[in-house]
Amino acid sequence: MEIALLLADKILQLTLMVLLGYAIVKTKLLTSEQSYPISIIGLYIISPAVLISAFQVDYTPIILNGLYLAFIVSILLSSLLVFLGWIFKKILKLDNIEQATTVYSNSGNLIIPIVASLFGNEWVIYSTAFIVVQTMLFWSHLRTLICGRGSVPLRKVLFNINIIAIFVGLILFLLHIKLPTTIAHTLSSLGQMIGPLSMLVAGMLIAAIPFKEIITDKRIYLVSFLRLILLPLILLTVVKLCGFEGWVKNGEIILMITLLATISPSAATVTQMAVAYGQDARKASAIYGVTTLLCVFTMPLIIWLYQIL
Repeated sequence: MEIALLLADKILQLTLMVLLGYAIVKTKLLTSEQSYPISIIGLYIISPAVLISAFQVDYTPIILNGLYLAFIVSILLSSLLVFLGWIFKKILKLDNIEQATTVYSNSGNLIIPIVASLFGNEWVIYSTAFIVVQTMLFWSHLRTLICGRGSVPLRKVLFNINIIAIFVGLILFLLHIKLPTTIAHTLSSLGQMIGPLSMLVAGMLIAAIPFKEIITDKRIYLVSFLRLILLPLILLTVVKLCGFEGWVKNGEIILMITLLATISPSAATVTQMAVAYGQDARKASAIYGVTTLLCVFTMPLIIWLYQIL
């Protein structure tokens, strides 16, 4: 229960940042359209910095085994999310933005600061497993959904700066190479911006949507139910039935970190990509905003269930 309460407090802090982004537009200091360059900074500078920094830890067999477990579970849960998203699209007639915000969670922007606060910076590396898997999907499956095109060339996926950052970080980790202190601190400082930056962008985009439009749109609440309640309960059941906790040392905490990444609000990246590629950013940001506000209640509940089951 203590972890659940600490989680609720951290999520509340990030939610307040969303409100600050909302306020800066409402007071006419900036416009919602000016969130575009901030989104680009987040996607192409802050995110790669986070991914490389996360691998700058001491190499040990225990950490490596924990990463193996995190990757196995992340691939399993990500595949399940994509499959269930496809099923829900067929059954509930979800459009592409609704499907994307149902499937993809805020695994980096929200989870990294939460994991660092709850468990310490040394545990952040385990959250990178899900981030790596989801980042691959971001620039392949998600980009296809957002752009509305049949497929994305493999070259554009592999040579995206975020994918390159993953490979660079992983190689440095496996070869026991530590970056020079100046570079490491620069990347670390940039990485600390990921949570606040994403929350501010979301708030700025939400400010452009009439409040009545948000609270009266039943589709937003349908997607919120899928993202925050139904999918997390399905994934929690799968994790518990598979008995992954006993596979490695600290398996219970590693699984909790991975589960946290899957039960978080809709991904800020969906909103950022919708802005970058000229798609329906209003709907994406509305869903992101509502799920971010509601996750203050749903995420601690799911983690509490994880701990008592």
